[in-house]
Amino acid sequence: TAHGTGHGRAARYVALGDSYTSGPLIPRQVDLGCARSDHNYPSLVTAAGRARSLDDVSCSGATTAEMWQAQGANGPQLDALDRDTDLVTLQIGGNDIGFGSIIGTCAQLAATDLTGDPCRRHYTSDGVDRLALTVLRTAPKVARVLTAVRQRAPHARVLVVGYPDLLPEDGTGCFPTVPFAAKDFPYLRDTEKRLNLMLRLVAALHHADYVDTYRPTIGRDMCKAPADRWIEPLQPTSPAAPAHPNALGEQAMARAVLARLDVRHRH
Repeated sequence: TAHGTGHGRAARYVALGDSYTSGPLIPRQVDLGCARSDHNYPSLVTAAGRARSLDDVSCSGATTAEMWQAQGANGPQLDALDRDTDLVTLQIGGNDIGFGSIIGTCAQLAATDLTGDPCRRHYTSDGVDRLALTVLRTAPKVARVLTAVRQRAPHARVLVVGYPDLLPEDGTGCFPTVPFAAKDFPYLRDTEKRLNLMLRLVAALHHADYVDTYRPTIGRDMCKAPADRWIEPLQPTSPAAPAHPNALGEQAMARAVLARLDVRHRH
């Protein structure tokens, strides 16, 4: 049988993930330890009638390691799965590559060379892009998670959710709210694209569906005006964490998941 096909309603949906899933600071926060919102995309997908029950164990700061180990009061995320799970979404990898610290480092380095690419140079040694390498090293970790998801929830339809568009192609109009050096914008954007491509490929290898949240959020990045952006800048003006989706960003990711659910899964 096909997994969770067409417009069917999953009986039991489990959401695994990090802060892009949990929705820190977005009202209403229902788990302070994990900074989890009841208006994050798993909650919105469930509210749209796509699941009868939701077990959202996403947690801010989670890496692939937290799939197997507790994070504060949040138990190992994989423990939420069982043979009755019909639908799983997984959004992970951003903290494995250290995206939060990358953003902090690049913002600090910007002042040293505002028109150049100090961040790219910082992360390049002997001609090797260390961030590209870190993305590659994260691939087997995500693969291991998907193998474990399959073992624990053999009947579930599994969706790997990519990350939304955070930055524009160049830095025009970004300074000072998004303080990166001009030529680091394409570098950071390419790093995120590499992360998403890796997630897409690992999903394909494990017969999981990939949800592209990047394309539908282009033009809604953190450099846009407050009324237009779905990702908040380093000093947010809407309730959300810095460099994270706001409520509109979570809605956009929910729409992407719902659209993917409408496409019948093909093995």
